[in-house]
This record gives sequence, structure tokens and C-alpha cells, in this order.
Amino acid sequence: MSASKRKENGKIMNHSLPTLRDAIDTDFAEIAEIYAHYVLNGVASFEITPPDANELKIRWQSIRDNGLPYLVIEQAGKIGGYAYASQFRPRPAYDNTVEDSVYVSPNFPGQGLGQILLTDIIEKCTSLGLRQMVAIIGDTKNQPSINLHNKLGFQEIGVMPSTGYKLDQWIDTVIMQRTLGDGDTTPPMLK
Repeated sequence: MSASKRKENGKIMNHSLPTLRDAIDTDFAEIAEIYAHYVLNGVASFEITPPDANELKIRWQSIRDNGLPYLVIEQAGKIGGYAYASQFRPRPAYDNTVEDSVYVSPNFPGQGLGQILLTDIIEKCTSLGLRQMVAIIGDTKNQPSINLHNKLGFQEIGVMPSTGYKLDQWIDTVIMQRTLGDGDTTPPMLK
């Protein structure tokens, strides 16, 4: 194994620089695998059954059709994680607000991939003239996600207790938000 790669706790740790790029059609087998881990083993997603790669491609296309970013980060020749911004709500008054989603492969924990992904999503959404970003986080115990969002300027707006039931437990929803660009200090650009 090369000096830049070594095994720690059975996981490949690659200390080379990750590559950030837009997601493409052929990424979705790996994206589906990452997302399935979270659907089946945790409460970050409130889905119960993991969607297949084709369903995730449909969702990706909808995000692209709205002109929003959907990124992957490659590490050691594999997709180490992905992130995207989606429309927060469908009514027109919400057009300047997006919701972020970030998922890091369980094979690449603690390497800062989530921060790289979310930082770029924030920058891209700001450059699009969007004004607010919301994070809807499954479970008050999801400290990695809460900490990541805090680090990147999100503030906790509230907690909705017991809004989901999964894995034989009630799950809270944490709502976090941050301003993008001028936020609410000026009117948005006309579309």
C-alpha cells in the first residue's frame, strides 16, 4: 500500500487531495450505495427503503433542471461523498431559499469531505443569488451534521420533537439556517 494510503480500522485512508466536481450520470451506483447506508442504518434520512440509482438520477435531474448544484467528491478513486442544494418549498415566495443535503461515505469518515462539499454548495448557491440556506437534520443526536453546519455559519432555528419514527424510535428534526450573500438586507434579483 502506498505511503498516501493506509488501512485504519479496516477502512482505506487516502491522504491525497480529494477531487470535487459536478455529479454525472455514472456516479449514481456509488451515490445509491452511500445513501442506502444512511437510510438503512441511521436517522439522517427519514426514508425507510433506499431508492435505487434510477430514482436518485430522477431527483438529480430535477435539481439540475432548477439550476442548483449537485456535487460529488472523489477520494482514492471512489465517491467519498456527495452534496446538493434543492428547492426548499415549491411556492414562489420560497424561490430564494434552498435546503442543503450532505452525505459522506462511511468508508471515508473524519477526513473533512463533508466540509469541503458543503462549503462549495454554499459558495455556488451564493453566486446564484440565493439568500438563505436551510438544513433539515434528522435527530438532535446527529452531532457530526450539527457540528458541520455550525462550523459553516448555520444557526439552530429550532427543533421539532418526535417528527419521525424509524428504527423503533421517535426522531426529532433539527432546523438550521444561514444567510447567503446579502440575505434579507436587500430585495432579491427578479427572475
